[in-house]
Amino acid sequence: MLRLMRDYATSWLIKIILGAIVVVFVFWGVGSFRDRKSNVIASVNGEAISLDEYRSTYNNLLEQMRQRFGNNLNEEVLKMLQLDQQALDQLIEQRLLMQEVARLNFRVTDEEVVRTIQNISSFQTNGVFDSRLYTTVLNYNRLTPEGFEAAQKQRLLIEKLRTYLFSNFQVSEKEVREYYNWKNVTVSIDYVLFDPETYQEIELTEEALAAYFNDHKENYKTDPLVKVNYLRFDPQVYKAEIQLSAEDIETYYFDNKEKYATPKTVSARHILFKVDDGAPEDMVNSVKAKAEEVLDLVRKGEDFAAMAKQYSEGPSKENGGQLGAFKKEDMVAPFSEKAFSMKQGEVSEPVRTQFGWHLIKVEKINEASVQSLEDATKTIQKTLTTDQANTLAYDKAEAFYETTLEGDLLAEVGKEMGLDVKTTGLFSMVGPEKEVNNPKAFADATFALSVNQISEIQDFDDGFYILQVIESIPGKIPELATVTEAVTGDLKKEKQAAMAEEKARELLAALKSGPTAEDAESDSGVVFKTTDYFKRNDQIKDIGWENEIAQMAFTLSSAQPLGEDVIRGKNGFYVIRLKDRRLPDSQGFDKEKKQLQDVLSQQKELKAFKLWLSEAREKSEITIHEGFEN
Repeated sequence: MLRLMRDYATSWLIKIILGAIVVVFVFWGVGSFRDRKSNVIASVNGEAISLDEYRSTYNNLLEQMRQRFGNNLNEEVLKMLQLDQQALDQLIEQRLLMQEVARLNFRVTDEEVVRTIQNISSFQTNGVFDSRLYTTVLNYNRLTPEGFEAAQKQRLLIEKLRTYLFSNFQVSEKEVREYYNWKNVTVSIDYVLFDPETYQEIELTEEALAAYFNDHKENYKTDPLVKVNYLRFDPQVYKAEIQLSAEDIETYYFDNKEKYATPKTVSARHILFKVDDGAPEDMVNSVKAKAEEVLDLVRKGEDFAAMAKQYSEGPSKENGGQLGAFKKEDMVAPFSEKAFSMKQGEVSEPVRTQFGWHLIKVEKINEASVQSLEDATKTIQKTLTTDQANTLAYDKAEAFYETTLEGDLLAEVGKEMGLDVKTTGLFSMVGPEKEVNNPKAFADATFALSVNQISEIQDFDDGFYILQVIESIPGKIPELATVTEAVTGDLKKEKQAAMAEEKARELLAALKSGPTAEDAESDSGVVFKTTDYFKRNDQIKDIGWENEIAQMAFTLSSAQPLGEDVIRGKNGFYVIRLKDRRLPDSQGFDKEKKQLQDVLSQQKELKAFKLWLSEAREKSEITIHEGFEN
């Protein structure tokens, strides 16, 4: 059955940018889609972990970190993240989980795997599974359908194990209440900010500048620079060579007919009367009665949009309840079923969904349609021409790349083949200023090369490139005289911060010795301010997002109102003192109860999972070969 998903799939080059796709299942340790080899690096209860699996898992983790940290991902961050240990731990945990799956004799059918893959949005076109897109996405990520499907099956098995072992944790009313109070308690604090910028009388000697520079030389190191020869194979150049037949266009049209189908849509307004999904029946009926009262007003001639502005509790209220045109699957089922069964201009009876009661007015019905082959021809010609030009440009780049040998000079080989080899100026990791549309990607690829090394084919969005570094200038530490201004500014900021911290500590010590905030304010000349009430994760008015201040504020009490230490924030050093603490209104508890129960249940599940893994590791025979130990 899995084979059916791959029927009619063709191999063609296309640029795909993947967002969130279920390819790497890091949390559950499923990270290998390649055949296992005999190069064993570890074993779990006699079951081997191969070097290829380790490399695959490590590379998947590395790619995730690149997406997360972007340009901030460097050797220091990588060392801190310990990706090598994470990769090995994931593979060990994967083995432990799959061994437990086997012990419990869990099974996953091919139909379950097919259904799961077909529901992944990255493999769908207009909400329908697209076998060609499926194959293309896997090819782009260097995955085989067989390997990907095996990984999906493994993930489903582990999900079944997770449900079996760790679901349905009970959370008591007391636990939920305590969590509700912890989450919603608010505090107000008195605070003083010591801003370093206010301390301008800073004297800096030449000796101090020299000493500071010597201690911070690496901060002033110049950027490394490179110069590059490169070839660009521009798909635009090859478009003139593309010849499309009527058969090509017709075949593409019928193979991708869903792209030219416009589903039925409905344009509607609604008025939402909110009521929680698990609300008591009397509350549900009370809200419905209110909806019926408004419906009666509409039927007596009141404007629906005006009623929506007055009564609706949804985000579309200010637009008169306008939802625009939507497909049936865009809305929750009860809402869609009703809207798509109505006539134009009709207003519904109250409709219940998980959000509450809705009054729906259908303003326009847009019937489904299919664009004809004749009307779609120009779009198809453009698509096929672009795809084939990309393929041709890549093929040209690949043909050139295959003629090069280690030690060749790109300029000479290019000249022999009549190709225009271009040369950049010297540039840093920021990238060249003019040569390409994506200078950062160009720089990343370049700085991974050694001098005279020819790169593999690179795609920088405006064509395919082959690069060769012809000059490399390493970064160097400059003479103090050339960076005096920068050093002076940095040292001044350090001195200002030290003075602000000293003044803050003096005030905190004075407060701890007994004076009231008012006395300390009078004696020191500082001005105490008082915040509004805020929750643990709130932005603090007039202070902003200061996590350390918020954390300390919620440790304070009437018995110990002062913070233990001064706090360094974005704007300077703070001394804080508890003003007041308020427990949340108990009326909000019922509204949040279900959500908080789910959160606590998930927390218990995760804690149990980690405990299970820890115990499983202790009971298992795990051998890690030399070079891969902790």
